[in-house]
This record gives sequence, structure tokens and C-alpha cells, in this order.
Amino acid sequence: MNNLQKKDLKYIWHPCSQMKDYEELPPIVIEKGEGVFLYDTEGHSYLDAISSWWASLLGHNHKRIKGAINKQINKLEHIMMANFSHKPAIELAEKIVAKTPDRLEKVFFASDGASSVEVALKLSFQYFQEVGKPQKTKFASLSNSYHGDTLGALAVSDLGIYRDVFNPILCDTIQIEGPDCYRCKFGLNRENCQAECFKKLEETFDEYHEKLASIIVEPIVQGAGGMMIYSPVYLKKLRQLCDKYDVLLIDDEIAMGMGRTGKLFACEHAGISPDIMTISKGITAGTLPLSLTVISDKIYDAFYDDYTKGRSFLHSHTYSGNPVACAVACETLDIFEEENILEKNKEKSEILKAKIEEYLLDLPQVGDFRHIGILGAVELVKNTKRKEPFNWKDRVGFKIYKNALRNGLILRPLGDIIYFMPAYVINEEEIEFMVKTARKSIKEYFES
Repeated sequence: MNNLQKKDLKYIWHPCSQMKDYEELPPIVIEKGEGVFLYDTEGHSYLDAISSWWASLLGHNHKRIKGAINKQINKLEHIMMANFSHKPAIELAEKIVAKTPDRLEKVFFASDGASSVEVALKLSFQYFQEVGKPQKTKFASLSNSYHGDTLGALAVSDLGIYRDVFNPILCDTIQIEGPDCYRCKFGLNRENCQAECFKKLEETFDEYHEKLASIIVEPIVQGAGGMMIYSPVYLKKLRQLCDKYDVLLIDDEIAMGMGRTGKLFACEHAGISPDIMTISKGITAGTLPLSLTVISDKIYDAFYDDYTKGRSFLHSHTYSGNPVACAVACETLDIFEEENILEKNKEKSEILKAKIEEYLLDLPQVGDFRHIGILGAVELVKNTKRKEPFNWKDRVGFKIYKNALRNGLILRPLGDIIYFMPAYVINEEEIEFMVKTARKSIKEYFES
């Protein structure tokens, strides 16, 4: 353990970690990045297979992104958004409204993904108070979902490892059994099913719709729940049901937006438009904190009145709409358009799929392979016929992660699900290295 690591462990409490693990595997101190690679202070290189928590979409140390930061910071570094505005925020809001689906017309700024979810939930609750339906106070979400770690976002999430200890202080929400295509109860395939599993959601809405204000979903892919991909038909049916029962649909695009699934926003696969959309992570190419909650005029109009009527949405963040972050987001969107990122990603998506099929699917522990856009995942199981998972206490994925680090690859398995979400600048040679190294790291564990 070097001196920097010792100081780190003396002063820093790392997120999403059991700090005792760092006694065996000290934090890797990263000094610089370039493209899909990161370099530590000891001179080791690592291919970043997960885009630094799914955010660094254009790779590390991107020249145009750095240029946008430098240009803006020499003009204006920060100004509060209450009663003030600035050009980057105005430009970004205009660009986002043009690119999001119809009915989304207003942008509310926050600072990170969970914050935008909090905004979305509070808006959906207060909306029904303002339109004379005060009984609509409940939020619904799907099993296996994840929407962030703040208390509101955690309440509509369903991963026990994050939320169980906080259950006594979370608001009471309605969790609905969602799609599980690997272990489908109907024995169907997500590529050709008609979302027969949607029946559970219909039954819940039939029972609770008079109390429901909104339902929040991760579109097409449930990320932290294991990169669980499901049919677009499910979202189409959900949009129709929300319209029928006057329930607001919140589309959480924080992880899967900005091109990850092959579309700029994942809900486009279903051809639907939500009432509220949350956007973060890749909107600044992973360089600065920023999130957007994009809202329909129907919701906005319910709050618009004289101040004395008490209909204002009194929610704020100090760094809402930070000028430097907004300038970077504008540059990110320009890069997407000018460099034709989504079109270029089509070929890389096929290369990623082919390399996973070539190097991983023959491994006896691979139970399921999931792929969409620049996202690929394999679920490792104890018994593939019974789809039986490993005991979570064995920490199979974590041990493979440690092997991968020694082999120059940054994975962060979700339990025993090994996934790849690299930056879009990755090339074919780097994709091959990434997948082959994952294979080596998996085999090293099971052969030991």
C-alpha cells in the first residue's frame, strides 16, 4: 500500500463500499485518463469497461469537452437559477426539448440523477394537489428497479441491499412485479413476446389507480438490477394504462439515455412519450454533475398562477443549472450530432455482441446473455438448466472483478452479472481486449 492509499483510507469513506474490503484491495489512485483507458499513480493501465459508473460516454480527457469547460469558466462559473439565467442553460433547455419526445416542453435543473428523481416525484405529487385530486398521493415502481439513493428515490427502488436498512423511514410506495425475461414465468422470449407479464401491472392499477400519482420506470433496461432487458411492448402498454387512469409516467433515462441502448433515449424503442423524463450521467459525458427533469406543459400549467395562490414548486439546488456543466452538456449534444455518434455506435454494437458470443458464451457458468446498443451482459449461474444463482455470500462477481483489475480491466459486476458499458470511443481492438480479458478473469476464478 503506497502513501496516497494510506492517506485515502485515513480520511475518505468511499461510496457503495464495505470499507473493510480496502484492507485487502486498497483504492486504486487514478492519475490520468485517455479514451477508454485510466492510468494509476503506479503506472498501471486499465480499460474502463463501465464508463466510470455509466457516465463517461465520450471517453476520458476529451479535447472538445475540455475546451467547452475552459471557454465557459473564463466567462461565468456559477449563478443561482432563481430569478437569474444564462446562455448555456437556455441553449441546453432548447436543445433537450427539441430532442426529447413530444409533450416534454419544460426543463427543471438539478445536480445529479437521484436529485432529478426527487424533483420528478415531488412534481407528480404536487400536480394532483393542484388539479383537485388530493387523493392521488402514491408512487408506483417495478420490482428489481433502482432510481437512486436519496430517500425518495430509494423508496421507489427495489434492491434490498440498498434500501432494506432504511425501510422504516421510507415513504410507503407500491412495488409491482415487473418483467424478468431470463426467468420468464410464461416461457417466452423478450424479442417476440407481447409482454404477457404486464398483467400484474394492470391488476395493480385496477386496484390502486384512484390513489396513484405516478409510476417511475427504467425504460427497456433495468440497470443496477442486473442489466435486465425487456420488451418495448411493456412500455407501450404502460403508456396506454397511465392515460386510461390519469397516472403520470416518469421515464428514468439516467442510465440508459444518451445513446446507450442505440437510441438517444431508451423510451424511443417503444415510440412513447412520458409525462416526465429524468436525464443525468451521460448528458455531460461524465465530466460534471448535472441532471435535468423534463416535464410536459400539462404539468407546468398546473403550477402557473399568482404567487399568492400558493401553487409554486418551491424546490431548489444550489448548483442547479451550473453554467459550466450546462456548457459541457451543450457540447456533448453537439458532438453527438456532428460526429454522428448514434450511427457509428451501430457497428460497434454488433462488434460487442459478436465478441461476447465468441469469447464468453461457451463458458459453462453463463446462463443468460443480454445485449442492446453499447451494452452487453452475461449472468453467471451455479446451474444453467435450473437458472440457479450462486450464493451471494460467495461474492463470485467481486472475486472476478479483482482478477480483472490484475489483468488491466475495470469491471464492476452487479452481483454475478458481468456487464460491459464502455465509452462510445472504444474501437474493435479495445472491445476484443475487454471481452477476452473478462473471459480470462472469469476462468481464473472458476479454475482456482
